[in-house]
Amino acid sequence: MSDNQKKPTVKGYSAESITVLKGLEAVRKRPAMYIGDVGKRGLHHLVYEVVDNSIDEAMGGYCDTITVTIGKDETITVEDNGRGIPVDMHKEEGRPAVEVVMTSLHAGGKFDKDSYKVSGGLHGVGVSVVNALAEWLEVEVYRNGSIHVIDFKRGLLGKAVKITGKTKKRGTKVTFKADDTIFTHNVFDWDVLEDRVRELAFLNKGLSITLKDEREGEKRSEKYLYKGGLKQFIDYLNENKHALHPQVIAFEGEKDDVPIDVAFQYNDSYSENILSYVNNINTIEGGTHLSGLRTALTRTLNNYATRNNLFKKTNTTLSGDDVREGLTCVLSIKVAEPQFEGQTKTKLGNGDIKGIVDSFVSDQLNEFMEQHPAIAKRVIEKSLMAAQARDAARKARELTRRKSALESGDLPGKLADCSTKDPALCEIYLVEGDSAGGSAKQGRDRRYQAILPLRGKIINAEKARIDKILGNNEIRMMITAFGTGFKEDFELEKLRYHKIVIMTDADVDGAHIRTLLLTFLFRYLPELIINGHIFIAMPPLYRVSVGKKEKYCFDDDERDIAIKKLTDGGDPSRAKIQRYKGLGEMNPDQLWNTTMDPETRTMMRVNLDDAAAADRIFSTLMGDIVEPRREFIQSHAKYVTNIDA
Repeated sequence: MSDNQKKPTVKGYSAESITVLKGLEAVRKRPAMYIGDVGKRGLHHLVYEVVDNSIDEAMGGYCDTITVTIGKDETITVEDNGRGIPVDMHKEEGRPAVEVVMTSLHAGGKFDKDSYKVSGGLHGVGVSVVNALAEWLEVEVYRNGSIHVIDFKRGLLGKAVKITGKTKKRGTKVTFKADDTIFTHNVFDWDVLEDRVRELAFLNKGLSITLKDEREGEKRSEKYLYKGGLKQFIDYLNENKHALHPQVIAFEGEKDDVPIDVAFQYNDSYSENILSYVNNINTIEGGTHLSGLRTALTRTLNNYATRNNLFKKTNTTLSGDDVREGLTCVLSIKVAEPQFEGQTKTKLGNGDIKGIVDSFVSDQLNEFMEQHPAIAKRVIEKSLMAAQARDAARKARELTRRKSALESGDLPGKLADCSTKDPALCEIYLVEGDSAGGSAKQGRDRRYQAILPLRGKIINAEKARIDKILGNNEIRMMITAFGTGFKEDFELEKLRYHKIVIMTDADVDGAHIRTLLLTFLFRYLPELIINGHIFIAMPPLYRVSVGKKEKYCFDDDERDIAIKKLTDGGDPSRAKIQRYKGLGEMNPDQLWNTTMDPETRTMMRVNLDDAAAADRIFSTLMGDIVEPRREFIQSHAKYVTNIDA
């Protein structure tokens, strides 16, 4: 949209629109309360909060172009062509509105219904938190033909707002540098930002978002603009899968003042992939909107099949799991006052939304199937095959269902359990092979560390139906040991270990086993990932010793540094280097000291910040189509370490 085209009115958006709820002092003292952590995730969260302000302008119809730039010295600039943050004086505060927005927690136009009907982000918290955690931040506002500039240092006003020139542009440009005294990670990752930018472009049809990188050796620029919106999102998600029907099914409309946008397509895989959003926020724990979608899908397909005599047996009923097998779906709704709950505050709780989404999807889907009977028949045939597999899986599921494991004694025979009964203190290691399992059992702290050795490679959950998966002995052992049950029997509160640690060798086979385990957990027990219970152990690759001095190293660079340090820069041949090709090569004491001792070990928590990117990676690496996998491996080969030749 060009500047001379008709744009929505800016009526009512002035300093009076900015509502203030005091307090910014605690942000620098307890930043994790506001952005999650002060590592890589928290650093990138700063960018999302600034971008969310621009997205709110886009959702209101005032902005169609956003540019995000990573600067040479790890600065971030976000510019949009929205209305521009108000710069006139705020009556209550006696300061320019832009200053109020940047320095007061819970200050912004999002609390005034006339300024924004809906909004995302942290509902007014975001941009002031970014300012508080920035070494410096500068705002340029293009409004009323003038350029207004204001800057801050660590959340405090630096130079007051002033006019520095004239312009024909309109909008806001925010530039900041994260405070190195707060963040432990200060390098922005293109791939992480790209995933979020692409996601926002899909969710906001017709919005152009450009991501630029101006760092030395990293210079590039990509524009994300999807006029097809969610239809193109489904195409992207299903790119590495075989679609059952070429046409993406999509419905867009409004019911009871709630805008609803949904698109889906079935493929020949055996797992579901449903992404749900509220005001552009990824509701990874679902909520009432997702419940409404699932209910509508199950009921409508059953009713259609019954009406059209597609069931061979009169008493047939498809379950929710049956109708969602092989489904890729994106649901996006806009809610004026969303109520979020759950472990990660990304579960929608508004009670009225379930019925609204249910009614809308039911009506639209029923009409679509009546007009496209061939597609409807293919979907129902696949669901019927899933139902048959579900029946076959019932016996296998019984083997994994725990009535009371500690009383009935139905824990796996290979499991070396811990003595502590408090799940919050317990951790279980999934260990590759009996040899490593033996070392781990001897080296562990028996009070709170359990060991479950896994023999060989588990079945690929990306390419197998549920009956085959539950027929796999190693998978049954894991589910039984975890204690949560499976699928419709899943109960998170019955989890027996709050840390589930994947511990495999640092070689090709170990990496493959780790990926197989993660694929299974992502597809069938995602709640364990969402709630932060899955970890990856990081065993060292080398042991460097000179005399009685020793150092464990995780890569070649650490090894070389250790050699210089232990030899005091002298003859490197004095250093004795042991390379561990497998965990079984370590004696129990070494395994404990390097990989299992909470005081000295290194572990990575597996998170689900971007479900779309995760789904795509698992589909690429573990699916049937070879070419995308080859391209992925070739493009990421330069980042691979610790792989034997």
